[in-house]
Amino acid sequence: MTAYDALLSHARETMALAQVMGRLHWDQETMMPRGAAAQRAEEIGALESVLHARRTDPRVSDWLAAAEAPDAAGAAQLRLIRREHARACKVPADLASAIARATSIAQGVWAEARRDEDVAAFLPHLQEVLRLRREEAAALGGDPYDALLDDYEPGATGADIAALFDRMRPRLKALRDRVLDAPAPEPLAGWYAKDAQLSLARDLAERFGYDFNRGRLDLAVHPFSSGGGADVRITTRVDPADPFNCLYSTIHEAGHATYEQSIDPAFALTPLGQGVSMGVHESQSRLYENQLGRSAAFCGWLFEAMEAAFGTVGAADARAFYAAVNRVGAGPIRTEADELHYNLHIMLRFDLERALIAGDLAPRDLEAAWNDRFAADFGVPVARPSDGVLQDVHWSVGLFGYFPTYALGNVYAGCLHAALGAALPDLDADLARGDPSAATGWLRAQVQRHGGLHEPRALIEQASGAAVSEAPLMEYLEAKFGALYWL
Repeated sequence: MTAYDALLSHARETMALAQVMGRLHWDQETMMPRGAAAQRAEEIGALESVLHARRTDPRVSDWLAAAEAPDAAGAAQLRLIRREHARACKVPADLASAIARATSIAQGVWAEARRDEDVAAFLPHLQEVLRLRREEAAALGGDPYDALLDDYEPGATGADIAALFDRMRPRLKALRDRVLDAPAPEPLAGWYAKDAQLSLARDLAERFGYDFNRGRLDLAVHPFSSGGGADVRITTRVDPADPFNCLYSTIHEAGHATYEQSIDPAFALTPLGQGVSMGVHESQSRLYENQLGRSAAFCGWLFEAMEAAFGTVGAADARAFYAAVNRVGAGPIRTEADELHYNLHIMLRFDLERALIAGDLAPRDLEAAWNDRFAADFGVPVARPSDGVLQDVHWSVGLFGYFPTYALGNVYAGCLHAALGAALPDLDADLARGDPSAATGWLRAQVQRHGGLHEPRALIEQASGAAVSEAPLMEYLEAKFGALYWL
C-alpha cells in the first residue's frame, strides 16, 4: 500500500466516524429524550476525543510527506488533509473534547431558555462556550475571529467580510427604505393544517431534487440539514398561521442536502466528499429558496399547489400571492426575513460576535447590545428574547464565525443566478410548471458535483464565469423589488 493509499484509508475511517458524530447531533435536535442530555454530552465528548486523535495521528504527517497524488483530485485530497491536520494539531485534545461536551449541553439549555424566554438561564453556558472557543482561537494563532471563520469559509477574513458589508449596507438600506415607503401587499391570513404543510413540504423537497431514499424530513426547533453522501437529513418547523415558514425552510434545507447528495460518489467519505465551505453551501440553499422558490414564475405554480392543499389560500390571485411571499417588513426573525432585511440580520450578528470574540462585549451585555442594534437597524423594538438574542442556535453550539457565511452565500448566489439565467433561457417557463430541475441540474453540474475539489471563491468564479462581487445580487434585488413595489 502506498503512502497515499494509507492516508486515504485513514481519512475515510475518520470521515465515517465524523458522520456518526453528525448523526448524534441530528438525534439530539430531533428525537433525543430530554433526560439524555448529560449522557449525550459525554458520548459526543468521547467521540470527539477519538476524532481528534485520528486527525492528529503522527502517521498523517509521515504519509503526507511521502504521498504522491495520482491526479488533480488526489492533489486536492492532500491539500485538504494537510489543512485539517495542521489545524487539529494546534488544538489540544482535552480542549477539543471540552468544546464538544460544552456545546452539546448548551444546545439543550438554549432550546429550553428560548422556550421559556429566559436569557439568564442560558448566559452561563454561553459564557463557557465563548471561553472555550476563544481558547481554541488562541491555540490556532493569528486574528482570533479569522481563526474561527476559517473553519467555515477557508481563506476569508473578518476584514474582508466587514468591507463587503460596508459596501452592501448603504445600498440595501436605501432600497429597503424606498420599499417600506411604498404601499405594502397584504400578508396571507388563514389556518394551514400541519399535515398538509408537511405533505407539500415533502413534495417541494423532491421537486428541488432531494432524494428521500437517502434522507428524511423531521421537525426541529431550528431547521437544519445534516449528513452527507448516502444519508443526508433535513428538518423544518410548522406554524399553522404561517405556511411559508415550513415551505421555504424546507426548500432552503433541501438546497443544502441536494448539494451533499450530488457530490461525485467517487469522493464519498473523503475530504472531497463534502461541501467546500459554508458560504458555497448557503449559495445553494439561498438560491433554491429565493431566486428560484420566491420567483414570480414559481410562485404562480405554488399558489395553485397551496389552493389544492389548503382550499382557500388567503390571496386573491397569483400576483397577490407572489407579493405576499416577498412582502418586505422589519420582522425580528432571521429565518423568516425577506431578502432585503436578511443580510441586515447577518450584519448585526457578525458585528456582535466579533465583539464577543475580541472581548469588547461581555455575554451579560449581549441582550442589551442586540436590542439596541436591532432597534437602530430595523426601526422596531425586540418584543422578547426568542425574537432577539435567543432566536438562533448557532452560538449555543459554538459556531462563532458561521453567521457571515449566510450573507456571503447570498453574494455567491447572486453570481450563480446571473450565470444560470444566461445558460437557461426557458427557466421561467420551467418554474411556472413547478419544475426547477433544469436549474438544479445546472447547479449540480457546475457546483455541487465537485465537492471540495476547488477552493470556494475559485469554484464560484469557475461556475459563474466572473469574479465574485456583490453587484449581481444587488442588481437582482433592485430589479425584483423595484418591479414588485412599483418603484
